[in-house]
Amino acid sequence: MPELPEVETVRKGLEEILKDHPAISKIELKRKDLRDPIPVKKVQSLVGQKITSIERRAKYLLLKTPQGSLLSHLGMTGTWRVAVPGDERDHDHIYLHFANGLRLAYRDPRRFGVFDFIAKEKELEHPKLKALGYEPLSDGFTGQALWSKLRGKIVPIKVAIMDQKIVVGVGNIYASEALFRAGIRPTNKSVKISLEKCDRLVSCIKEVLTEAIAAGGSSISDYEQATGESGYFQKKFRVYDRKGEPCVVCRTQISAQILGGRSTYWCSSCQK
Repeated sequence: MPELPEVETVRKGLEEILKDHPAISKIELKRKDLRDPIPVKKVQSLVGQKITSIERRAKYLLLKTPQGSLLSHLGMTGTWRVAVPGDERDHDHIYLHFANGLRLAYRDPRRFGVFDFIAKEKELEHPKLKALGYEPLSDGFTGQALWSKLRGKIVPIKVAIMDQKIVVGVGNIYASEALFRAGIRPTNKSVKISLEKCDRLVSCIKEVLTEAIAAGGSSISDYEQATGESGYFQKKFRVYDRKGEPCVVCRTQISAQILGGRSTYWCSSCQK
């Protein structure tokens, strides 16, 4: 499933593609639902509007217009691409046509994505956005902020930093990688993580996500950028998907177990 770096990479790609702020001339829906029903009439109300910006909140993309926004979540297998005439593919569920002749296609074989409408200035009230936690790359996400959120929580720290109500977009890959850099074992109870360790963990989360964005994300499963290119941060994994391989620091074999329903990786020597 695409995580924050992959979604931010797609956002940047769409921003470049739509930099001339073209008007939407047609919204062509090949089906009326993805993970959830698509509010067809509300979505169609944006025909004729210009795309003024492409923004991201957590792992949601917002294609903004003066009248409202199109909300897109890539789910597990969703991709956006420029689709010239003749480039129609299986599982293309949405086509956005623009007045300048451009056509964007949303393709999603497993249909776990989301396509929705947000009225102007109602973004904070949308049910998928209103309960979200800190943006991890924002100034507001600090060690103190994380430490405060962890008070009373007995869940493992990896589960906590993947909780979208605490901090958004830190998915399975980047949680494992950030905890390794911070020297914190993913099974440690959240409530026992000190303020000093929270400072270090927040710094490592920001570092890992920034590096991953610069690398275009991690291309595993079906992820690709809006340009069709792959990311390459997977070449820099230090623990993720490296069970049994030697630690890049101390050569101890990387451990793995299922934690919170997700595969989790760590070095038993470097992460105490």
